Amino acid sequence: MTIIGIGEDGAAGLGDASRDALATARVVFGGPRHLELADVGARGRPWPVPFDIAPVLALRGQRVAVLASGDPFWFGAGGSLAAHLEPAEWRALPAPGTLSLAAARLGWRLEDCVTLGLHAAPFQQLRPHLRRGCRIIATLRDREAPAALARWLCDQGAGNLRMTMLERLGGSAERIQTARAQDFVPTGIRAPVAVAMDGADLPRGFGLSAAPGRPDALFAHHGQITKAPIRALTLAALAPRPGEVLWDIGGGSGSISVEWALAGGRATCIEPRTDRLALIRANVENFGLDARIRVIEGAAPGALAGLPEPDAVFVGGGASAQLFDALWPRLPAGARLVANAVTLETEALLVRLQSRHGGTLVRLDVAQAAPLGGLRGWQPLRPVVQWSTVR
Repeated sequence: MTIIGIGEDGAAGLGDASRDALATARVVFGGPRHLELADVGARGRPWPVPFDIAPVLALRGQRVAVLASGDPFWFGAGGSLAAHLEPAEWRALPAPGTLSLAAARLGWRLEDCVTLGLHAAPFQQLRPHLRRGCRIIATLRDREAPAALARWLCDQGAGNLRMTMLERLGGSAERIQTARAQDFVPTGIRAPVAVAMDGADLPRGFGLSAAPGRPDALFAHHGQITKAPIRALTLAALAPRPGEVLWDIGGGSGSISVEWALAGGRATCIEPRTDRLALIRANVENFGLDARIRVIEGAAPGALAGLPEPDAVFVGGGASAQLFDALWPRLPAGARLVANAVTLETEALLVRLQSRHGGTLVRLDVAQAAPLGGLRGWQPLRPVVQWSTVR
């Protein structure tokens, strides 16, 4: 199998190796636009809708070509195919992709840009990246998407962000137009389309902080939330790293899972109460983290069955001796475990567990200034006892 990157200039822009692979392929898979650009005639097979690589895999061992936009391994089909094939079964012949072409037109250093595939993802995935000075290049779904994105940016308070629409890059119909989100008026946009977003004029302090302990007001909750200062200390104890897996047991509002995923990890958030599940899902969607957080209705330890091994576990609700007795043997060596207690009974349990398994036991007392009559005084939050250890 040969995975071929093709641009808007079609077959004329392909190298000799790509032309040879197309000429000798018995079957050529691709989107309808790609098949037309390559002019493969009756050998062409359009991707099924919804997208599925099964028809390609069914032809393993035969001469097959797969067409993809530009670089097949940059939000393309290349990664999906390679994951199911042996290295000797395929080769890739990439071409300049939309993101590289966009950076070249704008004179942006691609390594300094955030690149996203919003052709199959919600606009909320932009939230962690929108800030003063940001440079973001994203692919979009269709010609209606730029106007929808402009409206979404305005709803986020980013109407002053500069948007550059880049249509059909690399071909004779290439077109580039720039406007601020609040002034954007679509005029005959044609797909494929990408957008470059420049946040140089956004106000200072705009966007999400890069550090955990983000304000409680950003989350949907009914009071069942690990408060921001405690959350920051809890994330510090959990020590997230990109790509790591968290089990968040007793999710509440899901704020710990959200902060973990914003740090680059993946989380499974477990919560038995239906009303809280709705809050968790709302927060996951609002922060654009659907691809990073899995929400499970149920109670541990039963709900842990079949989950991928964790790198860290947080127990924020429903802690009991029975839970920890079942949880401890499941933890792989090196996994981090953090549990917070706000009741005397759970505090006593964590004291016993620390004596048995070691680790660190910390009492967190936080107070915030609040009105007291005509003056101000300290309003303490509930003290939290935190146990953290490594299996």
